[in-house]
Amino acid sequence: MRGAAILVLISILFFLSEPLYAPDTPTQSFNNGEARQPRTYLGFDANDYPGDTALPALRKTFSFVGYWLNLPPGTKTNSWRGKREVVFKNGFGFLVLFNGRTESQLKPLVAAELGVSDAELAVNSAQHEGFPAHTIVFLDQEEGGRMLPVQIDYLVAWIQHVNSSGFSAGVYCSGMKVKEGKGHFIVTADDIHERTAAKSFFVYNDACPPSPGCLYLKNPPSPSASGVAYASVWQFAQSPRRHEFTKSCSSTYNPDGSCYPPASEVAAANPGSILLDLDSATSPDPSKGRP
Repeated sequence: MRGAAILVLISILFFLSEPLYAPDTPTQSFNNGEARQPRTYLGFDANDYPGDTALPALRKTFSFVGYWLNLPPGTKTNSWRGKREVVFKNGFGFLVLFNGRTESQLKPLVAAELGVSDAELAVNSAQHEGFPAHTIVFLDQEEGGRMLPVQIDYLVAWIQHVNSSGFSAGVYCSGMKVKEGKGHFIVTADDIHERTAAKSFFVYNDACPPSPGCLYLKNPPSPSASGVAYASVWQFAQSPRRHEFTKSCSSTYNPDGSCYPPASEVAAANPGSILLDLDSATSPDPSKGRP
């Protein structure tokens, strides 16, 4: 018994000699915080399809691509149409995009009707291209500031119809503060988030900072760093660059003011000049467009 008591006493003394760490010590909290940080992925979107031969080289840098279902802004043809399979086989995830209407194209009483008809076009195109059900389709809303009533009518109808058709509706819009007058500011993403049922947001904010400019980072900044905490995708560089927002990071762009793939990739694929917008996301497949 005496020997057993001595062993117990030694064990207690040994235990007390070990350092004690409370669950909320800075060291443990820091480690747990690191573990909770989501991984980020670099992608690109472009109005023009870069070409089949360019994809293997581009895949060395990018995890996902923007994929247009209809005519990209300012174009007369959609060179992405019919390219889903080759993009998929090259290992890319998808950021599925549908170009929406501008305010000047909308009129009272018919804005909602246009929203429904455009949603049908988006769904039919997504199905024709082979995207699975529940793929997130982002409606391209180019105009910033507070949405006018006709714009909200269009957005609400488009979002509701896409969601009811087996797909998921997202929105691409500005994540930048815009002056409204009398010291008030509005963020387009916040306005749409509050007034529609959209859950997924792809925001643009190319101002430096928070944007790093035209840099191909293995761990790009999180979409929440755009200033929109709920964003799932962030377009942080545009081609051509907007000079009023990118003065402090102008050196990261090509001298002509645009953003191109890394020089080694362009040389390897020889696809000519590919103008890119750079995006970050918390998923390598932001639209969940892979089966």
